[in-house]
Amino acid sequence: MTRLVLVLGDQLSESLSALASGDKANDLVVMAEVAAETDYVRHHPKKIALVLTAMRKFAIRLRALGWTVAYTRLDDPENAGSIPAELLRRADENGSGEVLVTTPGEWRLITSLRDLPLTVRFLPDERFVSRGSDFRRWARGRKQLRMEWFYRDMRRKTGLLMEGDRPAGGKWNYDTENRKGPPTDPAFPAPMRFEPDAITQEVLALVADRFGLNFGSLHPFWFATDRAQAHLALDHFISQALPLFGDYQDAMLSGQRFLYHAVISHYLNIGLLEPLEVCRAAEAAWQQGRVPLNCAEGFIRQIIGWREFVRGIYFLEGPEYTSRNLLDHHRDLPPLYWGAKTRMHCMAEAVSQTREEAYAHHIQRLMVTGNFALLAGVDPQKVHEWYLAVYADAFEWVEAPNTLGMSQFSDGGVVASKPYVSSGSYINRMSDYCSQCSYDVKARTGAQACPFNLLYWHFLDRHRDRFSDNPRMGNMYRTWDRMEDTQRQTVLADADTFLSRLEAGETV
Repeated sequence: MTRLVLVLGDQLSESLSALASGDKANDLVVMAEVAAETDYVRHHPKKIALVLTAMRKFAIRLRALGWTVAYTRLDDPENAGSIPAELLRRADENGSGEVLVTTPGEWRLITSLRDLPLTVRFLPDERFVSRGSDFRRWARGRKQLRMEWFYRDMRRKTGLLMEGDRPAGGKWNYDTENRKGPPTDPAFPAPMRFEPDAITQEVLALVADRFGLNFGSLHPFWFATDRAQAHLALDHFISQALPLFGDYQDAMLSGQRFLYHAVISHYLNIGLLEPLEVCRAAEAAWQQGRVPLNCAEGFIRQIIGWREFVRGIYFLEGPEYTSRNLLDHHRDLPPLYWGAKTRMHCMAEAVSQTREEAYAHHIQRLMVTGNFALLAGVDPQKVHEWYLAVYADAFEWVEAPNTLGMSQFSDGGVVASKPYVSSGSYINRMSDYCSQCSYDVKARTGAQACPFNLLYWHFLDRHRDRFSDNPRMGNMYRTWDRMEDTQRQTVLADADTFLSRLEAGETV
């Protein structure tokens, strides 16, 4: 009996465990572009085009390697509309009763595959350094799960940037060297861009026709869409941008969308690159003297530290994680997230960049769009769906803990030890945004006061019972308490006025 080997759109790796366990001579690879995956949120057109093009090219690659591939295109009239339905269709055509699948990165898909009237063998995703069982063992008995301690274990496990049993340079991380504000005379190397080939052009036409009304610009489309191109993009980053990545990884500049960032997370997250090969390339550049240690370490930490950590959290916490709202926030997502006019220059920059590139770097996501949503009390489910929709690298296993945990604190501290909130002063320190804004970043009250300043104190005040005893937030409350009572009341009243205007749909 022919077995089916399922390959999903974010599993485009020749090392995939389902392929390693399959038999080229007898098994059938099933790949399908389905509406259930393109439509569960209104994905950015660039994201859809990336995944569909990369899928089509990977199917060609698998056939060249000797696999038989049953591939369903999105516009195929016989398309069954979902991954489980496509598996049932192929099983019926081929008399199959068993499916091999590398465990998907979303509980939604795992649950639907478990419900199939077929034998489904779930295999571990061995492209990651830490499997689910490894993370559960690491987490067992710990009062708090903190990335720093997990990251150190990943360094020991992989040997990356290690000198025997000690970290290279004597320190585990170089955060203090990696928080510089924007450079005054920048010359940024743009990410490597690729001209769409015939396969890509065909997909772009399909996406334009079917998803043209989704938020986001489809053109220009310049992403890598196969493994060879993704490696060229990685090599370009290592040689051109990594030497200054660490220093300016938190900086933001108007009109500069990429700075020294790699812009390869979407290639990692769909399988065109694998985490260890990326980290070893960065380590080799440091060993060869081409990259400073702080830059190599800061980059590697994002991959074997943060990326692996949030994946562990996602599977440890289970399917209900995405429904948590422990701060009881329920405000609608403001229209400015979808491109409505705003006087906040930082938000306008981040959202316009997101619309046009399907990309924003981690500080833009955490400390601009995420910070504003948290301060304003936006429903974390709506924030979660927005991030999942608008970024090319957003898949639930990585997006949900970053958004709901790190950014919105809706998990109550599973991911982060405190809410990542700040006034406008942080944005002013790390960017040039405030110098071009209609609001005054130094004003705490009044119509011209930076909304981040008003909402920061409003957030702290309304959540005092929850956070006043947090040792990392004590200074914030002491500063608030030192203000004159009349000033505090003015701040809160001005914040309420701002939130009322926001809810009314006014331009803010």
